[in-house]
Amino acid sequence: MTKHVGMFASAQHSNVQRRDFLKLMGAGGAALSVGSLGWASRLAAQDAATVAFWATATLDIGDKWKAFATQNGIAPEFTDNGNDIGPVIARLAAGNANDLFDVGGFQGGAEKELARQGVIIPWDLTKIPNYEGVWQWAKDIPYLKQDGKQYSIPTVVNADSIIYRPDKLGKVDSYGVIFDPKLKGRVAMEDAWINSAIFTAMYLKESENKPIVEPGNLTESELGLVMEFLIKHKKDGQFRTFWNGWEQGVQLVADQEVDAMTGWEPIVYEGRKRGLQVEYAAPVEGYEAWGNNTVLLKGAGDRGVTDAAHKFVNGLLGGFYGCELGQARGYLVPTDNNLTYAKAHPDEYKPDEVEKLAEHVKAKFAGKVYWQNTRPDNFQLYEEWWQKLRNA
Repeated sequence: MTKHVGMFASAQHSNVQRRDFLKLMGAGGAALSVGSLGWASRLAAQDAATVAFWATATLDIGDKWKAFATQNGIAPEFTDNGNDIGPVIARLAAGNANDLFDVGGFQGGAEKELARQGVIIPWDLTKIPNYEGVWQWAKDIPYLKQDGKQYSIPTVVNADSIIYRPDKLGKVDSYGVIFDPKLKGRVAMEDAWINSAIFTAMYLKESENKPIVEPGNLTESELGLVMEFLIKHKKDGQFRTFWNGWEQGVQLVADQEVDAMTGWEPIVYEGRKRGLQVEYAAPVEGYEAWGNNTVLLKGAGDRGVTDAAHKFVNGLLGGFYGCELGQARGYLVPTDNNLTYAKAHPDEYKPDEVEKLAEHVKAKFAGKVYWQNTRPDNFQLYEEWWQKLRNA
């Protein structure tokens, strides 16, 4: 791309951002009408900078971004990145993602490769004062730093397992339910090796005593063992489907197409909102721990919006976002600022519920967990094997 094209793209991007921001704020032309917001808040919102946030769909807080923009002076434009880090990296390295987006919300593990390729740039923690309140064990999550530089901010943490229907299955406490032949055609896994390969490896290691050392970073032979196991079960008709993305994951549960599937805890919350009886298992094999880390994309630096990006991330750690994300998804922003905000705004969020969520997630991490790794040593083999599974 030439410099002139780049300048045009930047200007066009900025115009799109403004237009979308006005839509986000519910504005019509120059006359903003934002309901209960005061005049000063309306002016602040009107002047708010925008940041293009490209992240996993479950990090979206929908209409609540309006309140976030008012509080923090930054109006994010949210785009679902599909959660699968492989296509995300491809779009950053060889596609147009850095032309379109400023901040990424990615599953942890790819930071080393992204930094090496120069598609992300380090954060300046002096511009993120709320980082001081992040819990130390979250600051110690692998992958956050490369060569002593802070490339990644631990914005959301949780640990995943199995979504299931207790009215059909009773209590579920093992990934074995996913491979139980009695449930042929009534179970599902995600169409993403970053989650499904490690779940299967955990089951084979812990319950089938297979020779697997680290489920999140399989050797060539371990990976072959796991993938051949999955391919056999797929050919046997075990899986209803391999689901892809938030919408399909929710739909499988909402339409009661499956009795159990590996997946994200927010799907449980969404199912309950729709009146369904769904639970989230505490498997004997352990949880898959993960961090959705916020990275600063190189394009933000090229466009001169890094200060806005830092302000945005500081807002994510400020308490309101953590309260909202916890209430809507059951996800945890690892900071006590959530509880502080809830206590200061009991009319918006229940402090006891915010504290309960924090303790719930902490309890998961107190037990057996295996860390998700989006870029294991043999990740190219993972990709090849996963394609074989899709074709099987």
